[in-house]
Amino acid sequence: MLFFFSYLGEVINDKNERWEIQLKGAGLTPYSRSADGRKVLRSTLREFMCSEAMHFLGIPTTRAGSCVVSDSKVVRDIFYDGNPKMERCAVVLRIAQSFIRFGSFEIFRPVDPDYGNKGPSFGRNDILIKMLDYVSDTFYSNIISDDAHEKYEKVFQEIVLRTAKLVAEWQSVGWVHGVLNTDNMSILGLTIDYGPFGFLDRYDPDHIFNGSDTAGRYTYRNQVDICEWNCIKLAEALSPVLDLVKLKDFVKKNFKQEFERVYLEKMKKKFGLVNSKPSDSDLFKKFFDTMYETGADFTNTFRKLSLLEFLPNKTDMNTSELVNVIVSECASIDDMRSFFKPKMPKETLDKLFTAAEENPGILEYFGLNEVFLKNQLKFIEKYEKLKDKTVEEKKQIDTELWSNWLNEYVNRIKEDYDPTSQDIDVKMTDRNKKMNSNNPRFILRNHIIQEAIEKADNNDFTEAKMLLKILENAFSEKSVDTILANFDPEAVRQKSESKFYEKPPLPTKCVRLTCSS
Repeated sequence: MLFFFSYLGEVINDKNERWEIQLKGAGLTPYSRSADGRKVLRSTLREFMCSEAMHFLGIPTTRAGSCVVSDSKVVRDIFYDGNPKMERCAVVLRIAQSFIRFGSFEIFRPVDPDYGNKGPSFGRNDILIKMLDYVSDTFYSNIISDDAHEKYEKVFQEIVLRTAKLVAEWQSVGWVHGVLNTDNMSILGLTIDYGPFGFLDRYDPDHIFNGSDTAGRYTYRNQVDICEWNCIKLAEALSPVLDLVKLKDFVKKNFKQEFERVYLEKMKKKFGLVNSKPSDSDLFKKFFDTMYETGADFTNTFRKLSLLEFLPNKTDMNTSELVNVIVSECASIDDMRSFFKPKMPKETLDKLFTAAEENPGILEYFGLNEVFLKNQLKFIEKYEKLKDKTVEEKKQIDTELWSNWLNEYVNRIKEDYDPTSQDIDVKMTDRNKKMNSNNPRFILRNHIIQEAIEKADNNDFTEAKMLLKILENAFSEKSVDTILANFDPEAVRQKSESKFYEKPPLPTKCVRLTCSS
């Protein structure tokens, strides 16, 4: 969908910071082609809420200044399935130091050796240099060199490192962008263009939020590699004036290294560790594997880890108690069976794989792809393990898995914290605070924003205002009643008692998303 990004101007505040202001969804533009340039309430409110949620999580992002709802309506085919409907329009005021993206430079891209196409401004190196000078002088003025090309290279390197840091932040909170093409990558390392995004509920690294991403290109598991690939594409766009081999070499040598450095440092804080050890990566991986196997919620499980503490004997920790807490919040056996129920029998999958070996185009003919088939095989394997399990058997398995991991985790904690030291209580209190300032309590779950959208569609914006206040307190230990003290007491009481803002959705409440706006 093409929008009208109406550039309103730039403001320099009292901190001498430059901020670009633009409207999104305000109407037609010369670049709208056949589209209407409008944005609907559904996608506008999602962008507004998530950009603010990311800000209060401490993740670099564009900001939302306002959201204005209109009585005008436009037709949108939300799921691209031939069932269009009328939706209310809205406009979001977006703020950032710049909205320049990787894709902004792709108009200069040389001829693609595989497809033979090129950017519309290929050969206009004079304009490319002007853009590089603008980006360098305006946003990377700290990078100084008498050699212009050396300066451009250093700016590129900084963009790569910022991108690696950004995706490490995303991974640490279980956030998935949903459509990471080069036009949705900021040259400032900001989260930009909120579409079919999502925070993981039950941990599944292959969950697809974007309903049109049938190949799973933009899943949680894949988005680190995709961001690195986009940096390579930026390098290719700059190759008319810079050495492509050097740029690509920098990406390959430094992107994953920087990602790992930032990610592991973030994980160390989330797990409440003081020192880094080579074995930590394995401990972290086992944690994620256990979440997946038991259907544990990404955000809540991380948050619960701060409940681990030494017992009065200063030797043992309250492991059994924490196991019970985590297991009580894992997905039920019915939820797990519902989630992993395959969409087709294994016999059909085997036939499709065989047919695809003889004729690779057959999958596309049926609207399928190899990734989908492999995921279905994984689902069948998981479903077979679950189909005859009772509630009690599921609980027993979950308890064993979490007990094993927590015992390993406790041993790791004792390597950093000596329970016999005189100040152990103070250190454990500090550990708890650090963990709770890195493991959010509140995230923007899709089923929660959906409820706010439905209310707003009927001119009731109370739900949206309450949600925004919750997101502004992402790490707070205050009660929901206290955070929402200025709202209707009865409505707040219901949200608080049901743990509305904290509980993951039931399978029937999961929201299907697309790029439609």
